[in-house]
Parts: sequence; structure tokens; C-alpha cells
Amino acid sequence: RSGGSVRGGRQPPGDAGLSRAEPPARDGRSGEEEEEEEEGCYQLYPGHIPTSPLQKALLAAGSALMALCDPYRHDMVAVLGETTGCLALPNLRDKMKHHPEGYRILQERPRIRLSTLDMSKLRGLPDGSLGREYVRFLEDNKVSPDTRMPPKFVDDEELAYVIQRYREVHDLMHTLLGMPTNMLGEVVVKWFEAVQTGLPMCVLGAAFGPVRLSARKLQVLATELVPWAIRSGRNASCILNVYYEQRWEQPVESLREEIGIFPPPAVRV
Repeated sequence: RSGGSVRGGRQPPGDAGLSRAEPPARDGRSGEEEEEEEEGCYQLYPGHIPTSPLQKALLAAGSALMALCDPYRHDMVAVLGETTGCLALPNLRDKMKHHPEGYRILQERPRIRLSTLDMSKLRGLPDGSLGREYVRFLEDNKVSPDTRMPPKFVDDEELAYVIQRYREVHDLMHTLLGMPTNMLGEVVVKWFEAVQTGLPMCVLGAAFGPVRLSARKLQVLATELVPWAIRSGRNASCILNVYYEQRWEQPVESLREEIGIFPPPAVRV
């Protein structure tokens, strides 16, 4: 299946440097492997780091503080999303399971990365199409889909894919909402995503991101952009239920209308 990189099993813990082998368990597993399974701390997918509730709470507090001090610390934002999404992620997964397109995405596990995108083909699409405008967004803002961090602290393989998918469609949200990657644009997208996903990370970003904005931008945000982002977030269908890779040729305006996103306000962001 395409994009199954978040799948995986536990890794054998053998150590070639041991002077003598561990006695095998009754079912053929090593004692260390059996102990890991009893504690529930083996890897659920490549890169998974098992953590206790206390460890998650400490990681959440530390990453929240770092992200508030520097909103561009994407690694801290990622940790915050994973350690606080225990309620929102299952809800998003259930929405995908109960939607035909979302269910296909969960089954096929597509990934949005440079290795899976035909950038020259997307550049050749007509202006206004999703694929052409997505590439334009990446190039204008000098960003890459490959900068999205893989999940580490989500203790469920399927939910790990859900948050990975959310991260990889984030730039598509910028494209559909017509928002740049400056602080004002990021705050607007976070308001939309907070309403859409319920992820605490998005709520915190939406609430505390504006503290770095000027008075003029705050006024535009409060009077024009936030009301539009909230209305669009409430009106839109779940953003994870769109197989964007199969919509590259669709006009952005058409996809906005299909999803339920209202046209962006005519203000300079």
C-alpha cells in the first residue's frame, strides 16, 4: 500500500555485544521482549517512543512553553500535538472511518512528500487548480512537504497516521484558505484547524499566536479573519476526508465550495 511508512512492528532488541544469550521465553521470544510486552512499551511503528501518562504530561508542558516562546519551533509544536491529542485524534479517526473517501485514505495511507509528488506535472497544471496553486504556495513561501516530522509519541499506529496526515495537509489548508506562512496567516489557519480538529495544539496556537502581532494586524484578525475562519471551520466537512492527491486538477474555488470553505476576505494578510 502507498504511504505505509507509519506502519511497523516492534524491533528485535537483541544485542550482539552480550557475552551470553538470554534464555528464550516459553513461546520463543527473548526475556527482554517478553518484559517489554508486559510493560506495553514496545514500538508500535518505526520511530515510536513509548511514554507513560506522566511523561506525556511533562512533554506537553515543556513543548507548550517552548512553542509559546518560539512559534517557529515546529519540533515542539509537533510534540505538543502528539502528547495532547488523546481525545481529538480518535474523534478524527472515527470521522474518517465513517466517510467513504476518508476510509480509503485510512486504508491506503497516502503520503504527501517530494518523493510521492510529480512537481513538474503539478507546475504544468492550469492556474487556479489545486496542484498548481499548492506548488506556487510551496515555492513562494520556500517550504517543503518533507519538513513535516514523523510522529513519535502517539501510542496507536492508526492514530499516528491520522496526525501525520493532518501535518501533511497543513500546507494544503494554507492553499485553500489563501493564507501565507507569516504569523498572521499561521494564526488564521490555526483558528480554522482548531474548529475543524479540536486538537489542543491548534487551540493554543490560535489563542496565543496573536500576542506577537501589531495593533493593526490584530484589528484585521479580530474583525475580519477570525470570524471568517471560525465560520468556515464550522461549515466545512472534515478536511481529512479529502483525497487531495486525486484532486490536483480540481479548481481551488470548486474544492472550497465542495468542502464548505467560504471565500477569503478581501484583506491584505
